[in-house]
Amino acid sequence: MKKHKGITNSILDLVGDTPLIRLNKITQKLDGQFLVKYEAFNPGHSMKDRIAVHIVEEAERKGILKKGSTVIETTSGNTGFSIALVCIIKGYNCILSVNSKASKGKINMLKAMGAKVYVCPAHVSADDPRSYYEVAKRLHAETADSVYINQYFNELNIDAHYNTTGPEIWEQTEGKVTHVIAASGTGGTISGVGRYLKEKNPDIKVLGVDAYGSILKKFHETNELDVKEIFPYRIEGLGKNLVPTATDFSVIDKFEKVTDEAAAHRARELAVTEGLFTGYTSGAVVQAAVQYAEKGYFDKDSMVVLILPDHGSRYMEKIYSDDWMKEQGFFDTQIHAEAEVEFIK
Repeated sequence: MKKHKGITNSILDLVGDTPLIRLNKITQKLDGQFLVKYEAFNPGHSMKDRIAVHIVEEAERKGILKKGSTVIETTSGNTGFSIALVCIIKGYNCILSVNSKASKGKINMLKAMGAKVYVCPAHVSADDPRSYYEVAKRLHAETADSVYINQYFNELNIDAHYNTTGPEIWEQTEGKVTHVIAASGTGGTISGVGRYLKEKNPDIKVLGVDAYGSILKKFHETNELDVKEIFPYRIEGLGKNLVPTATDFSVIDKFEKVTDEAAAHRARELAVTEGLFTGYTSGAVVQAAVQYAEKGYFDKDSMVVLILPDHGSRYMEKIYSDDWMKEQGFFDTQIHAEAEVEFIK
C-alpha cells in the first residue's frame, strides 16, 4: 500500500488504500475472524471515489473529456458525490439523476459540490421515462459535449475495484483471506474484488448481499429476472430492479438477503460497539455476515473481509434518526434506547 506523506497534488491522490479493521465485539461469538474494509476513509467518504476517478481518467485518456465537458450519472448519492468531487478538481460540469430514496442530506451535499441534481421517483420500473436511469440517458442526449458514466453497465466499474480494492485486500491479509462479503448494487465492487481474489486463490468464497425487494439473488440462482421479486424497500445503494452488466455473477458464490430493519439496527450497533460510524448498506453487509455465520459458512480458521461502503454522516435523517426509525416501525427500545439530550438554560 502507498503511504500518504508530505504534500499531495490534490485530494484525488488520497483515493484508495483504505484500512482493514478487525471487528472485536459484534462478531465475537461467531467462528472466524472478521475484518472490515473501511471505505469511509476515502476523501469522498465512500468506495465510489475509486470508480469516479478511474472512469473519468479513462475518458480523459481516450480524449472523450476535455475542459468544460459535462459528466452525467445515475446515482443513489455516493457515486454522485464522488463524481462531483472529481469534476471540481478536473474542471468539468456535473449533472446527476438520483432516486427519491436518497436522503435530503445526500441531495444537499451533491448541490454543495456544484452538481445539478434531478430527483426521480424510486418506485417506477427501470424503463419508465421518469426513472433515474432514463432521465440520465435523456439528459446525456440533450447535453452537448457530455459523457454518461453509466456505472450499472460500465465494465470500468469492475476494473476500478479489480485494480485497487482487490489487491489491497490481498496485500493487507497477506493472502490469508478466505471469504469476502460485499453488497451488490451496480455489482462493480463485488465483481472486481471477486475476480481479482479468485485469480489469486480460486478457493476464496465471494458472498453477496442483496435486499428484499431486489432481483439479484434470484437472478444469480435461476438466471431469470423475476418481476415478482420487486417491491419497494428502504436501503440505498443495495440491490436492483434490473440486471446490471457491471455485475459478473460468475465470481459470486452466494447471495444473502437482509431486511431493511435488520440492516438499520446493525449499522447503529456497529457505531456504539465498534466505534465505526457507517452507512445503511454497511449495516446490511454486517448483518449478512452474521446470517452467513449462523448458517455455518465459516469455521475458526476463516478470515472474512467485509467491505463497508460509506460513512454514517449521510444517513443522519434516516437510520440514525430515532424519529425516522419510529416512523418505519423499526425502533426497538429494548435494543436501542434513545440517547438523552439535556439543554442547559
